[in-house]
Amino acid sequence: MAQEQGDYRILHEAALRDYLAGRPEIAALLGGEPPSWAITEVGDGNLNLVFIVKGGRGGIAVKQALPYVRLVGESWPLPLSRAHYEYLALSKQAQLAPGLVPALLHHNEALALTVMELLEPHIIMRKGLVAATQYPRFVDDISTFMARTLFFTSDLALSASEKKQGIAAFAGNHALCKITEDLIFTDPYRVAEQNRWTAPYLDGLAASLRDDMDLHVAIARLKLKFMASPEALIHGDLHTGSIMVTESETRVIDPEFAFYGPMGFDVGAVLANLLMAFFAAAGHERSPAERAAFEGWVLETIEQVWNEFARKFLDLWRSEASGDAYPVSLFAGERGVGRLEAERQAYMQRLFTDTVGFAAAKTIRRIFGLAHNIDFELIEDPKKRAISEARAVRLARAMMVEAAAFRTIADVTGAARKLRDWQPELSN
Repeated sequence: MAQEQGDYRILHEAALRDYLAGRPEIAALLGGEPPSWAITEVGDGNLNLVFIVKGGRGGIAVKQALPYVRLVGESWPLPLSRAHYEYLALSKQAQLAPGLVPALLHHNEALALTVMELLEPHIIMRKGLVAATQYPRFVDDISTFMARTLFFTSDLALSASEKKQGIAAFAGNHALCKITEDLIFTDPYRVAEQNRWTAPYLDGLAASLRDDMDLHVAIARLKLKFMASPEALIHGDLHTGSIMVTESETRVIDPEFAFYGPMGFDVGAVLANLLMAFFAAAGHERSPAERAAFEGWVLETIEQVWNEFARKFLDLWRSEASGDAYPVSLFAGERGVGRLEAERQAYMQRLFTDTVGFAAAKTIRRIFGLAHNIDFELIEDPKKRAISEARAVRLARAMMVEAAAFRTIADVTGAARKLRDWQPELSN
């Protein structure tokens, strides 16, 4: 039975068919008669309904927000407005990074519904990584997406008034921010009803997180940075489950957590998910060193993602800086040019430090929080899974508490490589 909230109703198959049939531009794209359309609900995420609709001429993807967290149920209500913010973010990302997000075909704010290009034969990147698939286009595409969406929504590219208007446009998305603030920056470090982990093997490690005051200080600083640093329009949930790929194409999807926040959160999320794919690989092996080539590719990809992002971001700063930050008039002449370039390098070092910390936070939450990654979850042997997860957590703690030891991306991949065969002490 449809649930009503004003003009909102949940569109299940029959209602969705009728709705789409009433949109001539969508019906023409699908082709054929509406009764012949194949409609399949494919949403495997935590929040929404997602349908694939195919007709005689073509296909579309339809996403509708539910008034609650799908993973938990109606006991956890959630505003439908997140679909509006997702639409705004996708529109801006399409403008700034064309070809790297799905094309928008239709949006109904009252129904919290968006119709998008059907991405085929793309798959969720995380699924491909679990299968040890390598993606040669990924580095160039994701570094371009991050560099352009972050730079062009920052004070380096925008006037102060434009930036403040952007912040205001997304300020109402605080309910999604609250999810991040709790599930990533708070709950894994305290007793929380929705926390879970690979028990009993990680019971001791879970307890140690709750008692680790150095870690608590580090995560609290990152939480403050997340809440109080509107540096740019960030995707807000840029993990490998929000990226669809083929070997030749990359599309970023699902920016419903978008708001103006710290740039390092997006970059760190990408790196964290690659690091987890690296540590999970050993747990999926059926014979020793079976995934050695894949592991090497992942570490190389991590390095290239940061290096290419930094290079592209700096290139944009040098050629496209029209914002109110770092006014050119203050850096005139040869001495000024040199001083500004030195400041750019210092800026990127600070951004790298933020990225390392946020990557660590994203890793820990996926092992001890509510929502986990299939990278680890699909490791059938729970002891093997716990070993892979413990290695990832050991690196994550170091990245968060000993951030000064990670000055370059090679420091991160080098530490990951050293932990590849480390044997943790597990709880019984």
